[in-house]
Amino acid sequence: MTGGFKGLILLSLCLVVWTVPIDRKQDPPQEEKPEENADTGLYYDRYLREVIEVLETDPHFREKLQTANTEDIKNGRLSKELDLVGHHVRTRLDELKRQEVSRLRMLLKAKLDSTNTQSVQMDHASLLKQFEHLDPHNQNTFEAKDLELLIATATKDLENYDAERHEEFKRYEMLKEHERREYLKSLDQEKREKEEKRIEELKEKHRKHPKVNAPGSVDQLREVWEETDGLDPQEFNPKTFFKLHDSNGDGVLDEQELEALFAKELEKVYDPKNEEDDMMEMEEERLRMREHVMQNVDINHDRLVSLEEFLKSTEKKEFNEQKEWQTLDDTKPVYTEEELQRFEVELRDKEVELGRRAEKLQQEQELLKERSKALEAQKREYQQAVMEMSQKQKEQQAVNRQPPSGPNGELQFQNEIQKLANEDSQVVKVPVDQNGDVKNNLPAEPPQNLPQHTS
Repeated sequence: MTGGFKGLILLSLCLVVWTVPIDRKQDPPQEEKPEENADTGLYYDRYLREVIEVLETDPHFREKLQTANTEDIKNGRLSKELDLVGHHVRTRLDELKRQEVSRLRMLLKAKLDSTNTQSVQMDHASLLKQFEHLDPHNQNTFEAKDLELLIATATKDLENYDAERHEEFKRYEMLKEHERREYLKSLDQEKREKEEKRIEELKEKHRKHPKVNAPGSVDQLREVWEETDGLDPQEFNPKTFFKLHDSNGDGVLDEQELEALFAKELEKVYDPKNEEDDMMEMEEERLRMREHVMQNVDINHDRLVSLEEFLKSTEKKEFNEQKEWQTLDDTKPVYTEEELQRFEVELRDKEVELGRRAEKLQQEQELLKERSKALEAQKREYQQAVMEMSQKQKEQQAVNRQPPSGPNGELQFQNEIQKLANEDSQVVKVPVDQNGDVKNNLPAEPPQNLPQHTS
């Protein structure tokens, strides 16, 4: 990604001055590697990056950006150039916006689901208004207004980003002090005094470190020139130094490239292996150093240091002053006692609320256990009833397969057999001859004209 648009990502999209990459002939040829940009910390960071990458592909837009000044970008005049970009660029931007709207809808749905908010019909247009980096009324196409909103929102959010980091660090320090005090309260007097002594010894050990040069001073830059770059400190050259540390050759030093210059100074104070050195404090120290340099060097406040700005800073009187940097240990605490007390009240309130929720969850858990036991009992009763019914069916089937019994328990089929035998004995047997013909042994019919006997 080129320098102008890299600054657009890191520094709010609207404070960029296009610069031509500097020819670094003295560097050995290296394979070109894809540049890795640090996350801006914005929740729409990916959308912002992808829009920038697409706009970069359009020659007309790139040309207009080269001649645009900060005011042109801020007041939205550059956004109007979007109407003149190529069709394929607009098509890709439309696709990116639809993807972003879809992602935001999913976020909204997840938020509503997590809060158990039931909505029969969700008004996406109204809900999307809370996201200021796009036009919620037009959810299908990327227009000039979308670019204008993206620039304005990124500008505002990134300007507040450092302030939010400082606030997070303050809360971290207050929590650490609160936990320290609570721990000491839990000890008896002898152990408490011993622990307090140990803590003070660790603090004193942390304070004993080599001199830390003020960031951006000639001593600090020469130390990097000598120890990192391996060059003669007597031959220090600001222009050459700038080119050496413009790692991507885009003609500016961005925040990451600046912070890389402070590594040697930070190593004097912080070591992750030491118990007394807090790495969260090291990151706060790094942020303070970068802000210090930006305040003194970044003339147009675009959060980028151009070669011209850098050279001008080396011409200032204070550049050559041998000034030691005051670390966090040398400055006043980042919070007051009143702020700490309010923070502790807030913590107690949260603990009480969490206690209530835990108690409620415990009660719900007990209720679920009771219901589970009742359901288990009902299940056993149901299984017992099913078993009894199955047993009765088996017994009934066994009874249906047996012959009927009489009043005294005797099997009735014996009487039937005897009855059939008796009937069989009463059947007249017809004699037959050897050929199977019925023998005519019956007496002949009496004569028709027998004489009548008279009395």
